[in-house]
Amino acid sequence: MGNTKQIDSYTNRPRERWFGTLKTSLVFFLVLGMFDYTEGLREGECEVCVELLKRLEKSLDPEMKDKPAHIEKKFKEMCKDTKKSEQRFCYYIGGLEESATSIVPEMSKPMSWGLPAEKICERLKKKDSQICELRYEKTIDLKNVELKKLRVRDLKKILSDWDEVCEGCIEKAEFIKKIEELKPKYMREEL
Repeated sequence: MGNTKQIDSYTNRPRERWFGTLKTSLVFFLVLGMFDYTEGLREGECEVCVELLKRLEKSLDPEMKDKPAHIEKKFKEMCKDTKKSEQRFCYYIGGLEESATSIVPEMSKPMSWGLPAEKICERLKKKDSQICELRYEKTIDLKNVELKKLRVRDLKKILSDWDEVCEGCIEKAEFIKKIEELKPKYMREEL
């Protein structure tokens, strides 16, 4: 038997061993792609999802925690009483009647297996990234806060919470002045 080399028809040169290395690399990257290397949730990420699912888990009867249908029913009942960002979360995963889509089973099945709320939210984030963009509105302690350090949108929110409007206000100082004028009226009610 003689030394027979395969000739590449395109380059008319002997075939190199790179082809075998290429196949090995391809298999390696395919296997690597099968594993999920996500870091998990960062601190404060998915706060609405995590908090609502923890509350749901606490409200479930111990004997019904392993039944996805019961979890879904309880979740939909819970969603009827939600407001603002929690209501938006319910809408996103299908807990409300007017929801366009429903991924509630993606939440109820892992919960029935005993998966923690953080891991469930991590999985839901892969289905719909908006879920983890939801945040609770921060409450402003007017007794201890310096209004000059707040942003204009926070000042507008204070007025909105009081059902007040600052007509013609453009500058931050004008919003602060309006809040200072109304503060005695609303601060007395809070005491």
